[in-house]
Amino acid sequence: MRKLIAGNWKMNGLASSLAEIEALKGITDHAACDIVVCPPLTLVEKAVERVRGSGIAIGAQDCHARTSGAYTGDVSAEMLAEIGARFVILGHSERRSAYRETDGAVAAKAVAVHETRLTSIICVGETRAERDEGRAIEVVRAQLEASIPNTATSSNTVIAYEPVWAIGTGLVPTLEQIEEMHSSIRQALEKRLGEEGRDVRILYGGSVKASNARAIFGVRNVDGALVGGASLKASEFAGIISAAV
Repeated sequence: MRKLIAGNWKMNGLASSLAEIEALKGITDHAACDIVVCPPLTLVEKAVERVRGSGIAIGAQDCHARTSGAYTGDVSAEMLAEIGARFVILGHSERRSAYRETDGAVAAKAVAVHETRLTSIICVGETRAERDEGRAIEVVRAQLEASIPNTATSSNTVIAYEPVWAIGTGLVPTLEQIEEMHSSIRQALEKRLGEEGRDVRILYGGSVKASNARAIFGVRNVDGALVGGASLKASEFAGIISAAV
């Protein structure tokens, strides 16, 4: 399975930062993976123009479940598609926590993304307390089951496992813990989606960097990475991409 490396810029980057995305264009010809960059909404359309003709796809970090309406400050999947976005990150732990997004809300957004023929990157992950209590797999399986809509297929859905306690902390689960979780997610996907579940890409996220990416990518059922801070600089992000062999 071809790996997918996705960069989540979060609320970082101004127009001058587009040079970091453009700098990646030179590596796409020989990259052994698919590459997606999800900058803040203000840069999505400009980023699409900067990477046109390359192998880099541009995505967004969220969308509304409705096509249009009185939802001040929100953006629909249809609007994102119109400006050239191809992926949408959904259910990131920061949105689940800060904005109280439920699994049901994530699933509804995923339906909107799929109806617009974009690809959803659905995030799941446990807190430190949940892992310490021995409930990590239980929590993630429950999130997964409730966040994936019936419209999900291997071509329109990517799963990103991001242990909440590893995001931006420098902490990383052991390779054994990553394999255990990704294998559990694969089993859940196969149960839910049948044969389609075998081909859904499962990304690992949480303090991924060039120095640890190769080892993580060597773990069974790790089909790429959702990268945060390390995706902001082309030099660091390129190191992660080159590890995906």
